[in-house]
Amino acid sequence: MEGTNPVNKKLAAALSGGAVLVLTLSGCSSDDGNKELDDWAKKVCDSVQPQSKKIADANAAIQKETSDNSSPADVQKTDSKAFQDMSDAYKAMGASVKDAGAPPVDDGQKKTDDAVKELNGISKSYDDLKKQVDGLDTKNQADFADGLKDVAGELDKLSKSGNEALEKLQEGEVGKAMGKQDSCKSASATPSAGN
Repeated sequence: MEGTNPVNKKLAAALSGGAVLVLTLSGCSSDDGNKELDDWAKKVCDSVQPQSKKIADANAAIQKETSDNSSPADVQKTDSKAFQDMSDAYKAMGASVKDAGAPPVDDGQKKTDDAVKELNGISKSYDDLKKQVDGLDTKNQADFADGLKDVAGELDKLSKSGNEALEKLQEGEVGKAMGKQDSCKSASATPSAGN
């Protein structure tokens, strides 16, 4: 089964690079607090945290599958489910941010709208990757490896596309309020390339 391994490794590397691109919070909280903002942050953090875990678990499943000498069919099955889970998780995050409404800060509504749009876009990208993986030919090792290479390339692009809107949403006071929430701290403690 050597044929898929280098590609699997590439897939795993691409994944770990852009794994949980959600809450990159510093956790600093030196302000006196703004009850309304803290409530908003708690609402978002509490609802996003299980989705962050789902994404981390999906990444871990792909990493595990790629470290074994798995058959193409097993890799396809695992990757397909993982991409589906990620797509669902980002969609749910978008809904959570939308439900929480705009944070009580300047441009709060625009920042929220942009972040929701971005999360939904990421969700769609993972859905597309799932379809791409589902369409691969597992009976032909070489074709499968080539197909996985394309998936890894797309994943790499996705991980590098950044989350400008999410970062903007978490700037300044909002980031501080989120950094105080235990559920956001645990969400941001997920291993990522930057830590």
